[in-house]
Amino acid sequence: MAPAKQIHVTEPLLKVGCTLGEGPLYDHATSTLHFVDIEDKKVVYHFNTPTGDLSVDCYEESITCLSLRKDGNGLACTTATGYALLEGSQIRYLSQPIPSDQVPHVRFNDGACDDKGRYFAGTIYSKDHNIPGRLWRYDPADDSCVVVDEGPFTDTNGLGWSLDGKTMYFVDSLVNRIYAYDYDDGEISNRRIFVDALAQGQQWGSFPDGLCIDSEGGIWSARWGGSRIVRYTPEGLEDIEIHFPNVLNVTACCFGGPNQDQLYVTTAHCGAVGGDPSRQASYSDSGHLFVVDLSGQYAGGTWRHAFGV
Repeated sequence: MAPAKQIHVTEPLLKVGCTLGEGPLYDHATSTLHFVDIEDKKVVYHFNTPTGDLSVDCYEESITCLSLRKDGNGLACTTATGYALLEGSQIRYLSQPIPSDQVPHVRFNDGACDDKGRYFAGTIYSKDHNIPGRLWRYDPADDSCVVVDEGPFTDTNGLGWSLDGKTMYFVDSLVNRIYAYDYDDGEISNRRIFVDALAQGQQWGSFPDGLCIDSEGGIWSARWGGSRIVRYTPEGLEDIEIHFPNVLNVTACCFGGPNQDQLYVTTAHCGAVGGDPSRQASYSDSGHLFVVDLSGQYAGGTWRHAFGV
């Protein structure tokens, strides 16, 4: 059953042509939207939203997700192999915990920091090498990096916290689920299904990707292969869909702007991650950056935090 409210967005904000655009992060101090292109280009974009200026940092390794830092000195991130700080065009590693024999087959993907600056992030699985996706936690207070849930997960994705900080949400893409955990000062427990997207009518062949959370506790879930973002109520029920008819792979979203009511949306090329590049002719804006004006309707909540002690 389709949600009662549907929004259609046809024009991109920036025609950046990402292969695998991901990880949008809005910095209110500088009015800058940061986002990444994980495949091929291995870059981080910095978009000054008031001026429209766009700058790019290039790296030797894929940057997979981003976090602001409590000290205000740039960005923290996960790369394909671990946790790091970005210092200009240089990567300074804090931890590279994936075993060396697994590095060619798996990588870190999405993640976020809790209110104590701990960085949670998931790894994707390798079916061919029987390596499950796992959920990790890096704690800058004691430089520890541990697996907090062995899964097994498939392609781990969007992660964030409820407004009261007592629930952590976490996406397992290929099983089409958003999980919820009880959360207590860095410890997770009681993993359960918060959303079973297929059971709520989302199409086969589309998958939940990145997420963000609004000031009412609603979860906005990007749909890879589904040309849309779905909003779920705090009870886990669909109530809004945003359609992008010229995009196949919608990857992630975040709120930004002076009033936190602009929803920035990253997308990916149809040929990304082993997809069919011939579909790009039908979805010609796949890979571009979008913004959805939700002023007077929704604003972003505090669902992730800055990295550091």
